[in-house]
Amino acid sequence: MGDNQREDVGGGNSDWMSRLPEELLDVPLWNLAIPGSHDSMSFCLDMSSPVLKSEPWLLRLTDRLFPCLTRPCIYRWSTTQQSVLWYQCELGIRYLDLRIARKPAGGSSLFFAHGIYTLMSVKEALEELASWLDAHPKEVIIISCSHFESLTDEDHVQLVDFILSLFSTKLCLSQDTPTLHSCWSGGQQVILSYDDLQMECQHRQLWPKIPYWYADSPDPKEVIAYLEEKKSQGRPGSFYVSGLNLTEDARYILLHPLQNLRVMTVEALSSLLRWTAEQRPGPGVGGVNIVCCDFVGFSQFCSIVIGLNFKPVKAAARTSSGYLRDEPLELVPLV
Repeated sequence: MGDNQREDVGGGNSDWMSRLPEELLDVPLWNLAIPGSHDSMSFCLDMSSPVLKSEPWLLRLTDRLFPCLTRPCIYRWSTTQQSVLWYQCELGIRYLDLRIARKPAGGSSLFFAHGIYTLMSVKEALEELASWLDAHPKEVIIISCSHFESLTDEDHVQLVDFILSLFSTKLCLSQDTPTLHSCWSGGQQVILSYDDLQMECQHRQLWPKIPYWYADSPDPKEVIAYLEEKKSQGRPGSFYVSGLNLTEDARYILLHPLQNLRVMTVEALSSLLRWTAEQRPGPGVGGVNIVCCDFVGFSQFCSIVIGLNFKPVKAAARTSSGYLRDEPLELVPLV
């Protein structure tokens, strides 16, 4: 697919970072609003694979006895995305939530998992992502590697070696304060969060775990109330995620036997996106950074989050022109 076709697919957000106003190019990336996808690789779950060992014992037992019943159900409620990584990036996604696992009989390859394992391997997905980055040299992606179901120490070493070799000089060092200008000048396009302290301490290219604000509720009102409560307590000083994703529980599944996560998400999107549109980025109390959602291609989610970055710029312009001088502003400071 050509670049022009991909831009049409992505709704014009394929290179949104390179199009931000000059005033935002020296702002730390954790003070920008960045769209993210929750459980980014769950679009390719494999119904022939067993349930993860970390799942409740009763579910694993049921899976052994009645896999034809349990796995379709798990698939319906664990699928949170419907498109490959390059497509998500075309839509404007710049934070990827990658949950890595070793299959019980998967050989040397690592995969992703959410309830069950994926068809696509980690190597395939990251190579696809590297190719996309080559075609978009001014876009910066935050990759969060976590969970590491059943990985051994040797698996971690081999995975990190592969990541360092694949992305090489594209990796932003964890000691840096990344801005778009600094990333462009250094040819850096990847911030790699790796949720394993031992590996993080050994490699300065690996960033620590990024906090994820997550309500763990199927009710969008509870999700919004949770995020508002967290906001009132102050945001972290670096990267962090506000999760719009809903979570079903056993009771919800029993009461909605014909539903799935996609239907539940679509029904809640209007209120979740309305809350999102009211936010603004920045370092102060309540300032959002990464905002994550399920089924990111089903709405204007990416455009809404990207648009938040223009709020401080527009507010500063109104003030400098003599309008709304009495309006309290929380501008993003330039570094």
